[in-house]
Amino acid sequence: MARKRVALAVSLGLALTTLGVAGAMPGRVLDAEFARQRWLAGASVHSVRVGEHRWTYLEAGQGPLIVLLHGFTGAKENWLPLMRELARTHRVIAPDLPGWGESERRADESYGPSEQVERIAQFLRHFNERPVLVVGHSMGGQFLGLLGARHPDLVGPIALMSSAGVRFEENSFGREVMAGRNPFEVRTRAELHRYLGIVFEDPPFVPWPADEAMVRKRRLDVQFEQKVLDSIGRGPEAFTLESEMGRIRAPVLLLWCRDDRVIDVSAAEIFHRGLAQSQTVLLAGCGHMPMMAQPGNVAAALREFIDTHSAEVTPVGGSALRLAGRG
Repeated sequence: MARKRVALAVSLGLALTTLGVAGAMPGRVLDAEFARQRWLAGASVHSVRVGEHRWTYLEAGQGPLIVLLHGFTGAKENWLPLMRELARTHRVIAPDLPGWGESERRADESYGPSEQVERIAQFLRHFNERPVLVVGHSMGGQFLGLLGARHPDLVGPIALMSSAGVRFEENSFGREVMAGRNPFEVRTRAELHRYLGIVFEDPPFVPWPADEAMVRKRRLDVQFEQKVLDSIGRGPEAFTLESEMGRIRAPVLLLWCRDDRVIDVSAAEIFHRGLAQSQTVLLAGCGHMPMMAQPGNVAAALREFIDTHSAEVTPVGGSALRLAGRG
């Protein structure tokens, strides 16, 4: 079976980079791969202080604005394969959410749903331009849904991709979370590759020393991840979105992979039943990271959704659209 584009982007790119810097520190290898992917996407790194935090974000392309919000343990770089597609027609911004990646983390702050929703609201206001679409993946989808319910003036159409925030059919990941554990915890290279096996149906090959660099980053975040997961996955606000999503009046695209082993695809139907107006796109042959595994299919679905809702006012009342495809 041919490797997906994400596997080529990670494994081949990292392998070639490794040949050139074999004696360098592992972190330099990872930085070089991200620089290569930014170059392919035409993306640049920016930083801005909004509220109490310094945000770091990627920006690419020109045209109407799309904003992309990453998930739990994620980062702005997760969006680079999709940014490469979307930047052909849109201006695309993908931040590291406060506390994550290169954005500021403050020891005295909480990074749970309510706090992050208000920070995202501030970030969107900073650009003084209403996005034609905001996309939230996993944890980012949970925050985006709450943003749509609480700050409807800030967003038009939104896309919830593999989104957290509702009670889906029980799976191994969910049982681990509810038992107080972090199924994504990474302290060793073996745990990193196990993690990749959870989030990807066809995990990319990440060679040494790139995997070692990833492990070092994740090892530093173990306690922070546990604290955030306590809030978004099993705390009092874990399923607030399920009770508030009826307040979202904007059109919503629900985009899932059928084989998601993290947020089971049953969550899409729960969202569909609770939202005032939604469409559902289901992709075949991918797991929890559709924007990396199938960026072409995801970009096509997002553009179609934007075009539909920029040209007409959609009546209240859900409709479902199911598509299948492979990248």
